[in-house]
Amino acid sequence: MTVRGIDELFAQALSGDYENDAAWEAVCALRRIGTRQIFERAADLCKSNDRVFRARGADVLGQLGKTADHRSNSFPEESYSVITELVQRETEPEPLAAGIAALGHLDNPLAVPLVTNFSAHPSSEVRFDVAFALGCFPNHPLSVETLLRLTQDADEDVRDWATFGLGVQGDADSDEIREALVRRLTDSDWDVREEAMVGLVKRKDQRVLPTLLTALERPNTTVRVIEAAYQMLGMDNEREGWKGTDYANALRQRFSL
Repeated sequence: MTVRGIDELFAQALSGDYENDAAWEAVCALRRIGTRQIFERAADLCKSNDRVFRARGADVLGQLGKTADHRSNSFPEESYSVITELVQRETEPEPLAAGIAALGHLDNPLAVPLVTNFSAHPSSEVRFDVAFALGCFPNHPLSVETLLRLTQDADEDVRDWATFGLGVQGDADSDEIREALVRRLTDSDWDVREEAMVGLVKRKDQRVLPTLLTALERPNTTVRVIEAAYQMLGMDNEREGWKGTDYANALRQRFSL
């Protein structure tokens, strides 16, 4: 792409507020291009006096060069260095959250101790991205320890991602992890309850069965619940023509309920 084209994409990426759709489209385009020039300009943005500009710089660097066919960052070590510096000095929630999310995307486990430092941050936006980032390293002992705490966070989105990271993305298994997932079966948020079900099914913990049966008999059974049901039954995939009630009946028969 020409210099002018890249200039236009950066101008678009820095337009509007942080949630601006057109700006995010430009961020995604810059990531796909992933050149040295884009790295250098995004790195400069991370030092800007404007909080949105700093956040945008982190957003670009975190997934720079990553595509479906190219799973790694174009400049992983340099991007990691820029982002860790941003996170360590940042005081504004928006760019801090963006930087923490970028550390998750950069796939460097050295980031875990730094990320966990923000697990009690007053901003739920920051704590959400802490849960996301640690879910990228779900079997790291410090990630497990921190995600366990975040499954009890006051914010439902934070609990959701912490439960997903701990129970679904992670393979660690212990009484403490299972008890944390069981507690989330009665969470006020349906998405959290669903992630807890999937996590317990993954560990073949039969305490999930009453909640799973209730979910299977709801009018609109979700794909995740169906997946949890057939996995609990030891099936490799969904049975053609089966509804939620069919899985519920099979589970009752299998586990003598």
